[in-house]
Amino acid sequence: MTAAASSLRDALAQRLRDLLTSYQNVREVRMFGGLSFMVDDRMAVAAGRNGDLLVRTDPAMYGRLLKRGGEPAYMGKDRPRGPGWLTVPYERIQDNAELEYWLKVGIDSRNASN
Repeated sequence: MTAAASSLRDALAQRLRDLLTSYQNVREVRMFGGLSFMVDDRMAVAAGRNGDLLVRTDPAMYGRLLKRGGEPAYMGKDRPRGPGWLTVPYERIQDNAELEYWLKVGIDSRNASN
């Protein structure tokens, strides 16, 4: 991983930490090539290598979230993760309100059955 990519991931991770201060049970785990944020022992989002955001989703909301700007998430080149996961590109989460929206999607997904 390049220093620039690491810097993008680290900057996103810090923004997520700042947004998660009001939650009691938060921990960070390195996985999926990024830094995942667990809320109440369930992964909500992960800061990706290139500053993108992997978001756990309620599969029932998948289509609506794609229209909002999420993209299908992949495990490698040709292996889609399925409707329980989306990637939000770096460019789309530069606004703090937009990042907060996607973080809430990930946190709220713990109430879904995925």
